[in-house]
Amino acid sequence: MPSGRKLALIVAAVVVCVGVILIPRFAQQRKWEELNAQVKTLYEQGKYPEAVPKALEGLRVAEATFVSEHVNVATSLNNLARLYHAQGKYAQAEALYERSLAIREKALGPEDPDVALSLNNLAELYRSQAKYGEAEPLYKRSLTIWEKALGPEHPDVATSLNNLALLYQAQGKYAEAEPLFKRSLGIAEKALGPQHADVAQSLNNLAGLYQVQGKYAEAEPLYKRSLAIAEKALGPDHPDVATSLSNLAELYRAQGKYAEAEPLLKRSLAILEKALGPEHPDVATSLNNLAELYRIQGKYAEAEPLCKRALAIREKALGPEHPDVAQSLNNLAALYYAQGKYAEAEPLYKRSLAIREKALGPEHPDVGASLNNLAVLHHQQAKYAEAEPLYKRSLAIWEKALGPEHPDVAQSLENYAALLRKTHREAEAEPMEARAKAIRAKHAQ
Repeated sequence: MPSGRKLALIVAAVVVCVGVILIPRFAQQRKWEELNAQVKTLYEQGKYPEAVPKALEGLRVAEATFVSEHVNVATSLNNLARLYHAQGKYAQAEALYERSLAIREKALGPEDPDVALSLNNLAELYRSQAKYGEAEPLYKRSLTIWEKALGPEHPDVATSLNNLALLYQAQGKYAEAEPLFKRSLGIAEKALGPQHADVAQSLNNLAGLYQVQGKYAEAEPLYKRSLAIAEKALGPDHPDVATSLSNLAELYRAQGKYAEAEPLLKRSLAILEKALGPEHPDVATSLNNLAELYRIQGKYAEAEPLCKRALAIREKALGPEHPDVAQSLNNLAALYYAQGKYAEAEPLYKRSLAIREKALGPEHPDVGASLNNLAVLHHQQAKYAEAEPLYKRSLAIWEKALGPEHPDVAQSLENYAALLRKTHREAEAEPMEARAKAIRAKHAQ
């Protein structure tokens, strides 16, 4: 009898085991699809920390259910990579994007739209890290695949155009960027409707391009329309809403509308800290922008801790040679300069300049800004011989990159003219002052 009971137990155990093994594959497929849907929803809501465990579980299910080079595994890898990318975890994201791309190329062929998606996402990661040389060929290949496979009016083509335009803008190639942004916006409005979140993103990006060129009147209505769409489509606490708020605030700051800018920046910061966590690079950008607003108004005590926190976040998340680190260094230096702390400001300006020259190239507008700021510092200390060549180079860069009528060109002309007057060269200063005045008058209209 004991042996009979033992046999019964063994048989029961075998039945249970067979039951696990024979769970239909479609049930696992369904579980994987449900996890993917949850990840997608959380991602779109900006709830990245909540989405990561779901994405990891989705990847585990995919690898256990399908062969290791199945396209579903590539999808799970891509989803997890997007979440890490959004959280600023670039090294983790890169390895996953690369593995996803390799699987898709092998399984689907090099011209499949999903291959284009992987190329686009990896290019986005490189652009986030200012690796422009690595990003451009991936963007271009992605765009070619999508245009061929989906047609020139498909929303994915709009996304690809938009991303390539952002790459050109980051390099100061504004003439190349504008037609891509406009084509992207036109496709998105036609394909998705005027109230879609992707339309808001396209509007926001085109507005940003106009802003960096000093075309404020063209930028403002685009920013406002983008914000209204994003709030309606995504909800008031989504990171994309924070981006729209910040960008509109920066436009107001550039025009001296500080009272309008401050509440927008504070709301943006609160959204990002809640959605992304306090160490995310986007939080640093928001801190940086609020600090700059305070600095301009002479609120130095409020600005300094924000500047320092932004710099620390960026150095940790992006590395010490990233252009965003240069921006933080530049802004902290400007804060010290405004307080007459020239010894503290100079090494920060110099490090900012060195990073920008290396990362962006010697002709980028941001290099012009660093040169101008360092020149102003020397000028203020009566180091005219050191300041003048920096003013000259800054002016030349801005005229070439931004055009001869840009407000930054006017500022450069005014600064250089002031140095010329200090060195008793009034005849050289007067035409510069007249030209700067004409530029200012044009933008005041």
